[in-house]
Amino acid sequence: MSLSTLEARRRRQRRIRGAVTGSAERPRLAVARSNKRIYAQIIDDDRGHTLAAAGSHEAALRGLSKGDAAAEVGKLLAERAKEAGVERVVFDRGGYKYHGRVKSLADGAREGGLEF
Repeated sequence: MSLSTLEARRRRQRRIRGAVTGSAERPRLAVARSNKRIYAQIIDDDRGHTLAAAGSHEAALRGLSKGDAAAEVGKLLAERAKEAGVERVVFDRGGYKYHGRVKSLADGAREGGLEF
C-alpha cells in the first residue's frame, strides 16, 4: 500500500510535532506552504499564542518568484520576531521536505538573525 502525497506529509508532520514543541524561551517557527504562497509564524505552544507571522501574500512581496518570496518571508519574519523579543526558535517544517522554498525560508530567517 502506498500513501498519497498528502497522507505521507501528514504522517511526517505528526512525527515531527512529537519531537518539536515551542516554549516561551524558544518558540516554534512553523511553515505552511501552498502551491502559490508560503507562510510562517512563530508560536509559543505553552500559551498557544502566535508571536510573529509573515506570508508571501503581503503586498511588499507580491510579484516575486516563489523561491525569492520564501527567502523574503524568512527575513521579514526574523525582523518581526526581533521586535517581539525572540532570538532563538525551533524549526518546524510541517512535514515538508527541507528543500526548495522551505529551505529558502529557513535561510532567509537565519540571514535575518534568527538562531536555530
